[in-house]
Amino acid sequence: MGHTFIRTSIPEVIIIEPDIYKDHRGFFAETYRNNSYCENGINQPFVQDNHSHSKQNVLRGLHYQLKHPQGKLVTALTGEIFDVAVDIRRGSPTFGKWIGVLLNSTNKRQLWIPSGFAHGFYVISQTADVLYKCTGYYVPEDDFGIRWDSPELAIDWHCQQPILSDKDRLYPTLKEMPESKLPVYHR
Repeated sequence: MGHTFIRTSIPEVIIIEPDIYKDHRGFFAETYRNNSYCENGINQPFVQDNHSHSKQNVLRGLHYQLKHPQGKLVTALTGEIFDVAVDIRRGSPTFGKWIGVLLNSTNKRQLWIPSGFAHGFYVISQTADVLYKCTGYYVPEDDFGIRWDSPELAIDWHCQQPILSDKDRLYPTLKEMPESKLPVYHR
């Protein structure tokens, strides 16, 4: 029993594939095992779980916290999402680069997004329930975001007219965001 940890082109962003055991009754999968996650570089304690339910074409993001950063372990419990992590750490060798992964109720994959990254997802299925474990608490006054369609990021969301919140629609592009409002890269 266990997980496969897949390093992406941004090494700190990790795709986790669980071992899934199926039989005539259904399936069983371990969703989290602290020691194996720690051995693979995900060693911060989780302090808050969030559950989001969204309908098709909803795009949430790109969100981050600056003074109270959050690492996130994201899973699609139902439906399918295109989950995106963007490196917005000033001075990072992968600044402005992004990773996009399909997470769904069939593949049961997880995406580890460390603090210092902006996070967002687009709902492909009719609805989706997304669970994300966070390494920091949500602090409303420390809530920041980057526009989902920032030209300098060129994220291929596979959508043209997503459903956005008013807040997400008004975020600045990465280029417009003052440097003082971006996290700093630490080796």
